[in-house]
Amino acid sequence: MTQLKIIVEKHPDGYIAYPLGLKGVVVGQGDTYEEVLSDVKSAIRFHIKTFGKEVLEVEPQIIEAFVAEAGVEI
Repeated sequence: MTQLKIIVEKHPDGYIAYPLGLKGVVVGQGDTYEEVLSDVKSAIRFHIKTFGKEVLEVEPQIIEAFVAEAGVEI
């Protein structure tokens, strides 16, 4: 089993999620937190099955991920 860090975003119309540290684009969506995690895990499995385990070979490895908020003058 491979552990991946997954970003989950809550929007007014549902959730989206995407993994960090994977080659390519993988996105899941759902109406609930549980649904989006299930969908993104399914999408990750499909991505690895389609493109091979090489998509997991991203360097440098992500040790931690943070969410920060900052004001930007525009």
